[in-house]
Amino acid sequence: MEYFTSTLVAIGLAMDAFTVSLGISTSRQLSSKRSKFRLAFHFGIFQMGMTILGWFAGKSIENLIQAFDHWVAMGLLAYVGGNMIISGLKPESKAYASDPSKGGLLIILSVATSIDALAVGLSMAILNSPWFIPSIIIGAVSLLLSSIGMLIGNRLGQRFGKSMEILGGMILIGIGIRVVITHLF
Repeated sequence: MEYFTSTLVAIGLAMDAFTVSLGISTSRQLSSKRSKFRLAFHFGIFQMGMTILGWFAGKSIENLIQAFDHWVAMGLLAYVGGNMIISGLKPESKAYASDPSKGGLLIILSVATSIDALAVGLSMAILNSPWFIPSIIIGAVSLLLSSIGMLIGNRLGQRFGKSMEILGGMILIGIGIRVVITHLF
């Protein structure tokens, strides 16, 4: 896969991470630069890692996960999005009990936003494309777009408050629905 094509694929894959980052940061619970970097870094690492895993798994795993991977992504995003909507409707509550850039929630979000990268890695293996440079590009673009998403989401959250949290939750659920629809049709 050439550099230009890899970059276009990376941008397409990173849009979920961008949108999730935007949605999460509207809650304004990512208070430090470190937590923002941690979230973006994990999104990038998972995008890169899932691409590599998909490439090495090749056709042997494709048939096993193809039937349900989109449902897993939707369930994870709907869970997180639902919590954000509930929090947005209650003025005194927080979307997350703790920093979403730590622990189990970070893993859930990272997996949910990178399942498509696994499919791209599988496709690359089927096409006998190289994996090393495209995987790095995919991870770097995801890290960059996640950072931009958090910057925008934080500003929107500061300006519009809890209503942005509700919108962010709806966006996450919408991404989950889109993932299912694109896989089914």
